[in-house]
This record gives sequence, structure tokens and C-alpha cells, in this order.
Amino acid sequence: MTATTPQPAAASSAARAESPRRVVVVGFGPVAARFVDELRPAAAAGAVELTVVGEEEHAAYNRVLVADLGVGRTSLAAMSLADADELAADGVRVITGRRVARIDRSRRRVLLSDATALPYDRVVLATGARAVVPNLTGLNPDPFHPVLPEGVTAMRDVSDAARLAEAVRGRRHVVVLGGGVLGLEAALAASEEGATVTVVHHGDRPLGRSIDRIGGGSLSAALRRQGVRVAGNARSTGIETGPDGAFRALLLEDGSAIDGDLLLLACGARPRRELAEGGGLAVDAGIIVDHSLRALHTEHVFAIGDCAQVRCADPVCAECTADGRGGAPSGLIAPGWRQADWLAAQFRHDLLGEPRPAPLAPEKPGVILLKARGVNLALAGNVAVEPWDMDPLEDSCSPAPLRVAVWTDPEHGAYVKMATRGGVLEGFVALGMPRAAAELTLLFESGGELPADRSVILRLDGPEAALGGVSGASAGPDAILCRCAGVTHGQVADSVAGGCSTVQEVSKATRAGTGCGGCRDEVRELIERHFASVAA
Repeated sequence: MTATTPQPAAASSAARAESPRRVVVVGFGPVAARFVDELRPAAAAGAVELTVVGEEEHAAYNRVLVADLGVGRTSLAAMSLADADELAADGVRVITGRRVARIDRSRRRVLLSDATALPYDRVVLATGARAVVPNLTGLNPDPFHPVLPEGVTAMRDVSDAARLAEAVRGRRHVVVLGGGVLGLEAALAASEEGATVTVVHHGDRPLGRSIDRIGGGSLSAALRRQGVRVAGNARSTGIETGPDGAFRALLLEDGSAIDGDLLLLACGARPRRELAEGGGLAVDAGIIVDHSLRALHTEHVFAIGDCAQVRCADPVCAECTADGRGGAPSGLIAPGWRQADWLAAQFRHDLLGEPRPAPLAPEKPGVILLKARGVNLALAGNVAVEPWDMDPLEDSCSPAPLRVAVWTDPEHGAYVKMATRGGVLEGFVALGMPRAAAELTLLFESGGELPADRSVILRLDGPEAALGGVSGASAGPDAILCRCAGVTHGQVADSVAGGCSTVQEVSKATRAGTGCGGCRDEVRELIERHFASVAA
């Protein structure tokens, strides 16, 4: 991929005069909300007619926190990422509770389910992903129109949260099918709020595709300590319903059954690509786009977020040939927000003459975070290798073989694994060690070198750290506090010094905490520290 050569000023002005003005955004989730928010100045200036269409009645909210909503730990207002009235005041047309039926590319129209036609010059697909419904007896796994019996739900929207809330209030038995992050977070939250919870997963450990064997065993033990039952190596075949048609039990391959009142499907998500496919666009795992987020073989359609798969048409592009599927959607909110920011900046360049943004950098492997009271887990990269495994590169001329350091404390539920090459992290696991997890996350994402004495990382969670004897680099004002939104410690501190006194106020001012929510406790601690010093 090569950078575009800057145009002369006169040519650039002429291009802007002919630039498209009608922009339609399909989908109104977190990524779409970020894109709309970044393009609001152009709408307010009259440089663009911006329309956003959402299928739900609610304006955009943070879907990552749906489980927290279901157990009563947050409110829909606190999860909100957009205000329809504020957007309308800036000239943005917001349409909610309406479904897009198809995209008529030949006439450049977005057709809604009620036959309304929205003409466009550019359309941005931010349709996100839908929950995977497994192929079990008693369930309709139609990927586009699944029909779920009463008592079976996923964790994607507000209606799902309402079903979980009812089960938690009644202290009922919740069966979680799937050992991924969202399922585990929902299980831990529901268990803590009084529900009986069983997690059922296929492999020998939860997060089996990402975590190593010892780490997975430590995680299972941590779940049990929090009151969550874990059924591993369990293959489900169907569900059993009662006379009223409601869920009663999950049936397993060995002939056993797990009784329950609510079955929570946490089997992953698939990109929503049907609109693009129906419009004749190229699709694979998601909607295929090039490095400018433009759908292949068209000039007017773009895609961002969970529905977008970055894979350009250049057969020699190293970024796209490194992985057979190209940049398949990660399912994480931070990459989608970066795409939204970049595409909005590109549109503002076209429409307002703002500086052209630098090329969008390829996404690095993401850090998986499990955020729950009593269980703190961060992991990333290659952690399958064990300390005494022979590294194939050691037999070559490589000056930097892979080294693995492991520390475990089963009695206290702590486990740390660091895989390094030349002192730089290639993968890590940190369970029950929150400060070590924060430092390793920072070092992994920045590519920084670990201290030669790896025990320095472990001592971040020791008693001397509480006394100020050990300090992590992550405490600096320029260090990232909110990874999803890219907000630093200094930015949050400035907002608090400027008058923000609650996490919600800080989130509105800086966007910190509006993603996965993993930094909210840290934001709260910073607020409390500030006002404690003021009082002193």
C-alpha cells in the first residue's frame, strides 16, 4: 500500500467543490456513533447532509456493557453514546426503529423496510455483528432470522439484558453456553448478584483458543471460587423445553442434561454482511474493504467496525497476504473506533479541506481483557509455548530465541506468563495480578522491552507497591488509561481538575470508559485521589 500524493491547492479545492454531500450511515451502534460524532462539524457547517439509520428504537449505546445492564450495575443512560436531539441540533438526521432493506447501488439509494428511499453520494456500512446461534435441536440457527424459544437469549442488545435481569432478580439458574470473554463476564456478574450460574464449553478450558493450559486451569479455578459452576469438555446437542415451550435444560452429547431457567448463548458473533452481499459487494468473513475502508469495486460504499474486513485487491500487499483472510473483524471496539475516526477525517478532508489523515495503520493483535469483580485477567499474543519447549529459531542463526517466564500461586489464584524475544513481549497471561496485567498490556502494545529481572513486574502487585516502593510506567500522564478510546492519564486528570466529579462526567468529556469499561475503576480511583488531595 502506498500513500497518496498530495494534490495542488487548486486541484484540491476543485475536488472539494465536486465532493459528495449526502452521507448515509447504516447502523447506529458504537462505531457508527463515533463516526457520526466525528463528522458532526461538517454537518453543522452545512458541508454534508448526514443521515444515520438504526434498527433499534434506542440511539447508540455501549453494547459491551449489556451484561452489566442485565445485572443492574449500570443504566441505559450511562451506556448512551449518542443523543438524537443533540445530533439533530447539529443538522444530523437520525432515524431509529427502522430497518434497511437493501442498497440500490445503481440509483445510489438506501431503501428502508417501509419503502422510504434515502439518496446518497456516499454510504457507510456500520452494521456490526450478530450473535451466533448454534445448530442445536430445538433452536432455529437461521443466521439472519433466528427464532429462539422463551428462556433462550444472547447478549447483544437491551432486550437481551432485560431477560437476564429477570433471571437475576428471581435468583434463577442461568446456563451460559460458551467460554468466551462476554459469556464469562456475564456469568460472573450474574453469580455475584445472586443467580445460580453454570458455564458450559467444548474445550478443556475456557478461552481455549487464546490461553495456555495452566492459565486456563487457573481461570477455571478462579471462576469456581466466585461461585460459577464450570462444565468443560461438554458438547451440547439440543435443548429441552417444558409444556409452555420455555427452556428447561441443555442436552449434552454424553446423554446428560443441565437444568436451567435461562440459556445465555455466548458462542461468538458473525459480521452482518447481508446488505453488502445483496448489493453485489465482495464479502468473506465480513464486507471486504481496501485500506481506505472502501468496498471493493465501488467508489461510494465504505464499511467500518465489526462488519468490515480489510483486504485490498493488491496481490503483493504484505498486510493482506500475511493472513489468508486478511484483516478479519476482531470483534473489539477499539479497532472500530480507530476506523471511524480515520474515515471521518478522510471525509472532512474531502468536504472541508482539512489535512489528509495519515494512512490507517494495520491493527496489532488485540489484548483480551476479562473484567469482573474477583477475577482480573489480561492475555495477548502467543502463550502456547512452555518454558522448556525447544524454540525452532534456537537452531537457526537467530540471535533472539523465544524465552518464557512463568510464576504461579494457586492458593491465591495468581498466574503470570511472559513469552519474550529479545526482551520484547510476544505474548503474556496475567491472572489475579491487576497491576502486572496493566504494565504487561502497556509493554505489549508499545513494543517496549521488559526489565531483565522479570520479578519487577510481579512486585507491582506486592505490598511494597502500595507503599510507593514500585511504580509502573503506566502511571505517567502520557500513558494510556483508556485503551479503547486512546485517552491518557493526563487527559483524565485534566478533566477532573476542570470540574468532572463522576465517571460519567469524565466519560462525556474525554470518552474514557465508553468502550469495554475496563478502565472505569481506574478513572474512579483518580477522581477520588484528586478530591482527597483537594480536601487535605
